[in-house]
Amino acid sequence: MTKQSPYAVFMKFWLALLFSMTFCAVASAQTARVPGINANEIDRRATAMMQKSDMTGMAIAIVENGRVTFAKGYGEQVRGSGKAVDQNTIFRWASVSKGVAASTLLGLVEERRVDARLPIEALAPSLHLPPTSEKHDIVDLLSHRIGITRNAYDGRIEDGRDAKMLRTQLGGLNYVCPPRTCHTYQNVAFDAAAEIVEEATELPYKTVVQREVFDPLGMSTASLTLDAMVHSRNWARPHNRKGRLIRHIKSSYYHVPAAAGVNSSVVDLARWMTALMPNKPGMMPTTPFPTERLMAMQTRVVATPGEQRMMDRSYGALDNSHYGLGLRIYDYHGHKVVGHRGGVEGYRSLILFDPEKQSGIAIMWNSPHGQPIGLQMEFMDQLYGLPKRDWLRLGQRRS
Repeated sequence: MTKQSPYAVFMKFWLALLFSMTFCAVASAQTARVPGINANEIDRRATAMMQKSDMTGMAIAIVENGRVTFAKGYGEQVRGSGKAVDQNTIFRWASVSKGVAASTLLGLVEERRVDARLPIEALAPSLHLPPTSEKHDIVDLLSHRIGITRNAYDGRIEDGRDAKMLRTQLGGLNYVCPPRTCHTYQNVAFDAAAEIVEEATELPYKTVVQREVFDPLGMSTASLTLDAMVHSRNWARPHNRKGRLIRHIKSSYYHVPAAAGVNSSVVDLARWMTALMPNKPGMMPTTPFPTERLMAMQTRVVATPGEQRMMDRSYGALDNSHYGLGLRIYDYHGHKVVGHRGGVEGYRSLILFDPEKQSGIAIMWNSPHGQPIGLQMEFMDQLYGLPKRDWLRLGQRRS
């Protein structure tokens, strides 16, 4: 039997959706907690990390069997202010936003408002890519398989340049690999997803996301603008590695909203993560999104060797690193896990979950430290009943 390519797998899902496959979830009794998950232990470890690090604030949420079972804030919104971070404090998602763009765009494909057979340059007028015999499509865009230089023109975005104008200039770059043959992570190019959404709906991207994602999921703190965050009464200010407040917040990455524009509390980030977990027959629904869409997003499309090298160097637990559509996919001791990390100046965020077990962890913090990444491994060790390991590197024996 011939093995299907990731592209063929996606097109199979897309065609199924295009011809109106109907999905209906069956509700059941209250979902039980997951054996082995010890939120008190995660809480204890997080508290110890905050005491031993230069971090300012952090928030954590845990999902078990498709339900948020734990959410808590740590530290301060502003160092020395006495204003505590809680479960409703707003942080920035940064690149975790890419999954929202993928889901929103695929929803328009399902509704036949976007033709996935067309080249992305025909769908996003500002997108001009270097000449090639290959036609780039939505899969290439959402999986970063375009082939141009990694993070092309991010520096210009950070200098305040207009994203659409920058996309017209991408055609002057060289390919580092033939299209569809390698993963080269993008922000400016990826944000063409927002432009495609706007062209198809004749509405601002933020309006469509509000209607298609935030409102259906009850994400009351979620937004896509800097103004929305800073006018909240409960938001975490960014800090640098030394714990100093960053007083001027750049609006740069809000200009590429599909790539890095979402803000929310950790509870709403967990709601988004839960919505990425496909419904199971006979179980309470976790998501309003079609199973086919979620499967397409979580199918391995392209290997990410750079990510794998980083994981091997820093943790050595997440293997078989690939990118799907707006999401990263790994193996963790034989289990498929899905997630993403994000970082902009003074903020970091992550989600990591097992779609089969419908369980995962979401973390947000207002500093550039990488130490909280270890908490996702400590959670996964609990989920799979693995021996406890000091992924936070606190140098203390765990009880």
